[in-house]
Amino acid sequence: MPDLSPIYLSLKLALLNTALLLLVGLPIAYWLSNWKSKAKIFVESLVSLPIILPPSVIGFYLLIVFSPKYLFGETLAGMGIQIPFTFSGILIASLIYSFPFMVQPIQKGFEEIPQHFWNISYTLGKSKFETLIKVIIPNVKHAILTGVILTFAHTMGEFGVILMIGGNIPGVTKVASLAIYSNLEALNYEAAHFYSIILLVISVIIIFLVNLLNSRRRKNAIR
Repeated sequence: MPDLSPIYLSLKLALLNTALLLLVGLPIAYWLSNWKSKAKIFVESLVSLPIILPPSVIGFYLLIVFSPKYLFGETLAGMGIQIPFTFSGILIASLIYSFPFMVQPIQKGFEEIPQHFWNISYTLGKSKFETLIKVIIPNVKHAILTGVILTFAHTMGEFGVILMIGGNIPGVTKVASLAIYSNLEALNYEAAHFYSIILLVISVIIIFLVNLLNSRRRKNAIR
């Protein structure tokens, strides 16, 4: 039976990446949805950049940033911290690469909330924070779940950026997508097929969940 560690590593990376991006992305999405500034379009463009930027470019510049040959990387190395070719390295790369997949759906969800939701809550004596936690966020739960699902799916399929910053180290950075690549190079089609089927099943489940969420959202909107 093929080694299951790449699957476990992919799941570990996807779960950690999704959880961290939810913690960071939720407040950023809320801030962007309410920010009124000419600079907003510039910031939104930066948020969207990882979608169109080749993963090899992201991986290359992360290697430069964390290289001991440069100031920041040298400082980290002096503290005994190594980022390239470690799990921490691929996690950082995934946080950057998947960032827009979490932020954009949630931002759109916040922007679709009618102003009168806030006004009614204020009329009932609720503070802005109470309104946000008890009224607004429950009404953007579909957007939050969409962001979570898309981020998880995107992380599970990452390849180029992981290979650049993490290499292909078994048990450390060799995720499922890299296991497919390695086995294809070795002409081990049976193992490549095994990992591919698992990722295919996960992808089908994720697509089903996204469509289910969208379907329920449309039904609630009609009601």
